[in-house]
Amino acid sequence: MGLSLRRCGGRGQGLWRTTGECAPCALLSGQPLESGGTVTAASPDASPAPAQGAQGGAPDETPDRAPATRVQLLLAIPALVVGAVSALILFALDELSEWLEGLIWHTLPEATGLDPSNGFFIFTVLTLTGIAVGLVVWQLPGHGGRDSATTELIAPPLPLRSLPTLALVATLGLAGGVSLGPENPIIAINAGLMAAVVGRMFTRVPVQLTVMMAAAGTVGALFGTPVAAALVLTGIVAAFPRGGALWDRLFLPLVAAGAGSVTMRFLAHPTFELPLPAYDTIAPIDLLSGAGIAVAAAAFGVLCVVLFRALHRFFHGFGNPLVYITLGGVALGLLGALGGEITLFKGLAQMGELITNAGEYSGLQLLSIFGVKLLALAVAGASGFRGGHIFPAVFLGVAFGMYANVLVPAIPLTLAVGAGVLGMVLAIARDGWIALFVATLVTGSVVALPLLCIAILPAWLLVSRAPEMVVAEVPDTNRVLNPFRRRAAA
Repeated sequence: MGLSLRRCGGRGQGLWRTTGECAPCALLSGQPLESGGTVTAASPDASPAPAQGAQGGAPDETPDRAPATRVQLLLAIPALVVGAVSALILFALDELSEWLEGLIWHTLPEATGLDPSNGFFIFTVLTLTGIAVGLVVWQLPGHGGRDSATTELIAPPLPLRSLPTLALVATLGLAGGVSLGPENPIIAINAGLMAAVVGRMFTRVPVQLTVMMAAAGTVGALFGTPVAAALVLTGIVAAFPRGGALWDRLFLPLVAAGAGSVTMRFLAHPTFELPLPAYDTIAPIDLLSGAGIAVAAAAFGVLCVVLFRALHRFFHGFGNPLVYITLGGVALGLLGALGGEITLFKGLAQMGELITNAGEYSGLQLLSIFGVKLLALAVAGASGFRGGHIFPAVFLGVAFGMYANVLVPAIPLTLAVGAGVLGMVLAIARDGWIALFVATLVTGSVVALPLLCIAILPAWLLVSRAPEMVVAEVPDTNRVLNPFRRRAAA
């Protein structure tokens, strides 16, 4: 039976074509695993092929059925391994980037007497980071993998030769203070590595299933809970019309997610929860204020997306990655010098600092921090740095919610922050489940959850027809240092 499945990236980013009954999502679509079909990656412009019957004629009318329990249990073994190893790789990348960050931002200033909060120091570090990342993308094998601006959170696996340089540029960006998170690179690294290794050790495990398990294990480790992976993958597996109940199709990815989150809990304690005041009483006006903050935050998120898309065309018009990534580093350095250390990095530690020192920030200062970080996210995402958008979007939502609370003190801080995170993540990630999950995680308030579920509805109407924070890939000229050639050709 032939199958073509378009997922996970949308817009052609995540298209796999499968031949034979062992499809990339054989378990998800209910096909028997024992048939031993083959899996190949399809070109982005390939069109879906209709499912054929057993004799190659009419479409298959086999009723929907869940994968066999025996198959699920057997594949739970590689799922556990994939989830645990994905968490270990994430932990290693985090530790390496934190060590390098400490070397750059603490050890070096202490040894030289420099002030790491000085604008010139910030500008210099980010400019040098841009040069270093640009050189890797331009000259080293693998070229740092795909441009993160052109991929969804889950994309087809990269070849092994691309993974070392992707890990290198992601580490440089995280340590150098670039306003991007680790989620896209680490999922790509784990998916590519697991697809290669599992493909050799467990030859009957479909490649797309391996990618989904690696992504689930990584997301579970990133957020410290498999619930995050369930929400990320629900939309993906629900798109398949066959394969039993939703939880039949989620079973193996959730095994990997559980293994990843438990492994990371043993190694570290990832958390998004902030030290916010308890929110245990809902006032009628909170319905209006929560929805208003979420919509306003989503509007600024859409603005960030529009800027990102325009800046991507501008930066990549220079053709050579050394040129445009260095320019991105220069721009980030200027923004960092303007906004200070609080506007650097992925934003996880910085949003905790914002809340802890909330009384020290005026409304104007919060608005300035928010504006600088929003521009930094757009520039970093557009100029060729490798990284994800969710972490800095959460920081932006926290800063916006704090500003709303300063502007109207009657709005509870916890509700304001939750609604700000909800609207911003919704606009940047275009995923309502993730937005609700992260907003609830940040506030730590179950009481606020019903309000957030209501607030997301008008915010979704705003963002649903807005452009997405994903663009088409622009081939690099690589060896031509002519910033006008590509633009003239266009």
